[in-house]
Amino acid sequence: MTTINPKDFSENVFRLFDNSWCLIAAHDEKHAPLPYNAMTASWGGMGVLWNKNVFFCFVRPQRYTKEFIDNSEYISLSFFGEEMKKALTYCGRNSGRDGDKLAEAGFTPVISDKGVVEFEDAKVTVIGKKLFAADMKEADFVDKSLIEKNYPSKDYHTVYVCEIEELKVSE
Repeated sequence: MTTINPKDFSENVFRLFDNSWCLIAAHDEKHAPLPYNAMTASWGGMGVLWNKNVFFCFVRPQRYTKEFIDNSEYISLSFFGEEMKKALTYCGRNSGRDGDKLAEAGFTPVISDKGVVEFEDAKVTVIGKKLFAADMKEADFVDKSLIEKNYPSKDYHTVYVCEIEELKVSE
C-alpha cells in the first residue's frame, strides 16, 4: 500500500461508505487472546474539522468493537473491493465475542508498530488518532423522525472524530 496525503485522495467518500462499506478496527492488549476487533460500518465520513483532516465514525454501545475503540488511541477504517461484501456482511452480523470472526470471514489483520489494526486485503486504509468522542442523546436530535427510523431500541451511537495520520491506498 502507498501512503498519500489526504488532500490527494480521489475516491468518492460517499460511495466508499454507502457502497463499499468498511471495517472499523481497534487494538487493545487487555483483550487476550485476541487483542483486536473490527465491525462493519456504512455510516461515516471524512473532512476538515478544527483545521485538521479528520474522519468520523459511529459505534453503537452494544458493539464489542466499542470496548477496543474506547481503550485505544487509534482507530482504523479499512475499505475493500466488491469481492469482500459477503465477508463484510458476516462481520456485521456476528460478534467478535463469539470467536475470531475476522479469520472466519477471510480477512487478514496485521498490527502495526503503533498498535493499529490494518488489513492486508484492504483497498484503502485510513488511520486516525482519536480527538473526540461523544454519546448521542435523544434530546440532541433536531429531526425527531430519525429516532424512530434509526433508534427504535434507543441504542444511540457514540460518535468518534479522529485526526487522519495516515491514508493508504492499494497500488
